Amino acid sequence: MAHLEYIRANPKKQIKGSIMKSLLHAVLSLLILSQTVMADDKSSAEELLKSKLDAVIVVLQNNDLEQQTKNNEIIKIVTPIFDFSLMAKLGLGRKYWSGLTKEYKKRFTDLFVKRLKESYLEKLNLYTNEIIAYRTPIQVKKKIHIPTELISKDNKIDMLYKLYKSKHSWQIYDIEIQGVSIISTYRSQFDEVMSTGTIDDLLLKLEKQEKDKAAS
Repeated sequence: MAHLEYIRANPKKQIKGSIMKSLLHAVLSLLILSQTVMADDKSSAEELLKSKLDAVIVVLQNNDLEQQTKNNEIIKIVTPIFDFSLMAKLGLGRKYWSGLTKEYKKRFTDLFVKRLKESYLEKLNLYTNEIIAYRTPIQVKKKIHIPTELISKDNKIDMLYKLYKSKHSWQIYDIEIQGVSIISTYRSQFDEVMSTGTIDDLLLKLEKQEKDKAAS
């Protein structure tokens, strides 16, 4: 009875209290849901990366395959998880990319992706039965960073894979090796050419490097 009398005497306070409780419940529910989604994102991104890297190691350990066959198999495995086009855009940098025509964007992307794949294969071909250790994934806004360690008898290399969620799946947009970003390294190299030259100068330099590599 006393509670009913209080409600009749204080209707506004009662309504305000109900609203506050509802808001608190909604906020708590969103926080719990957000934490669940974040945990699911970390888990799915890590599982995808691990499945791809495990498949690559199986190829590397197959001594019956010739080197070129290994390279082809590895590229086939990793291509779906790398967003090479985005990496090309990030590697050149927004201030230069936005001013390019479609033709220049395609020429640069083709050269950059080829260079990136060759560099990745060169590093993988140094593999000598190292073990990959996976550390706890880190949520960075809507992206997932997955720290790994490539462990051998006498050495340990830290590698950080950075992924974002595309329309279809998680994809890699950058890798840090021993704390150094691949994308930042390329961007710095390209900026040296672009700051004093043009996109034509950069393309000619990249094409020359490809020809020199093919001839060696």
